[in-house]
Amino acid sequence: MAVKLVVDSASDIDMQEAEALGVHMIPMSIQFGDKTYADGVDLSRREFFEKLIESDELPTTSQINMFQFEECFRELTGDGSEVVVITLSSKLSGTYAGAVSAASSFSGKVHVVDSLNVCIGERILIQYAVRLLEKGISAGELVEHLEEAKHRIKLMALLGTLEYLQKGGRISAVTAAAGTVLHVKPVISIVEGEVKMIGKAMGSKKGNNLLMQLVSKSGGVDFTMPYVTAYSGLEDSLLQKYLKDSAVLWEGCGEEIPSYCIGSTIGTHVGPGAIAVAFFSQKLN
Repeated sequence: MAVKLVVDSASDIDMQEAEALGVHMIPMSIQFGDKTYADGVDLSRREFFEKLIESDELPTTSQINMFQFEECFRELTGDGSEVVVITLSSKLSGTYAGAVSAASSFSGKVHVVDSLNVCIGERILIQYAVRLLEKGISAGELVEHLEEAKHRIKLMALLGTLEYLQKGGRISAVTAAAGTVLHVKPVISIVEGEVKMIGKAMGSKKGNNLLMQLVSKSGGVDFTMPYVTAYSGLEDSLLQKYLKDSAVLWEGCGEEIPSYCIGSTIGTHVGPGAIAVAFFSQKLN
């Protein structure tokens, strides 16, 4: 019996990459003004940041609802297959709840995993799932492995600006203005499924150093598992500078470090100029 994998676009996996991986991607919706786009389908990462930079107001994103999941599950289970769904954190969106509600109508053939993550943190869990499916494991075994592994995922990001956190109401205008004057670079992480600020530094150089320290202290990168880096905006020079400065952290990878552009789900709130890393730690801590 085949096992099929369903993911959401909050993982920053677009439709083309989903097809290459052999997974089924359901896009979230992004609205700029009165126009709505399907994330990762008719709005690329670059187009998203071009619109974000030009816009005075933040776009809005819509979760995937139960009916969208039901339609997908009906199609994929029609041949007797089982489905495993990986969603962004239930603490950041109602998408997980929608998937669970939809799954209840399919008599145990659909299994839903809350990644407790988003963006590249969710991406590496999906990459791990694809790797496991290539070994021919069952849906139940896949869920068991994912539920265990997801707690080892570390996602950390150094922000280039406080402007978009302020626009989104997550910090005050006074805090944002003070941070800009002082060149404050905050570091955020996904902690137990929620976005948390875990440090801040004055200027890009100290910010890079802080990110290096936090990665080093997080249990070490498990290079036998998927790992990725990412940037937000229209170009990746800040990420390349960080990778050069932090080369000692990546000595065990033995290959080119994969990098991607952050998508709309997190990009809306961090804006351009962010760099991020996601990996499985060598130990649970």
